Amino acid sequence: MQKVIHLHPHAVILREKDLPDDAYEALAEKILHLCGAEGVHCFVHSRISVARSLGCRRIHLSIPVLEAMSEEERVGLKRDFLELSVSCHSLEDVNIAEKNGATQIILGTIFETECKKGLKGKGTGFVKEVCKACQVPVYAIGGISMERLTQVMKAGAAGGCMMSGFMKL
Repeated sequence: MQKVIHLHPHAVILREKDLPDDAYEALAEKILHLCGAEGVHCFVHSRISVARSLGCRRIHLSIPVLEAMSEEERVGLKRDFLELSVSCHSLEDVNIAEKNGATQIILGTIFETECKKGLKGKGTGFVKEVCKACQVPVYAIGGISMERLTQVMKAGAAGGCMMSGFMKL
């Protein structure tokens, strides 16, 4: 992560779904410190209480988590977080995310990827369609490489999210 953060991406999303909350919180604290030192935004993934505990003002959620929240919990999100990033896989998801205060969309799966074997990518036409209808920045995910980053940005995306490409650093 230190190598990735030193490259100064727009942001990192700390997704570690297999860690218990205490281990995730310890990791998140270290990553938030590294990001802060480099001026890189960091989004805590799904663990709202951990983000609040660490004073992290950026959270990333899925549509099912967002939809399961009460109105009071959604108000709390708007109060406690500067940015709300939401994973979306359809135009309907994007509409739900925007209605609930999303400040950015992570749109997938654009190209086939090892992370989601057997899932066909939706392509740059899908990116273009969503970006035309969306009022907040859209970041493409799924099989994004430096070469494909140009393609999704030409389709209207603000950028792309990479995982595997960074694992090779």
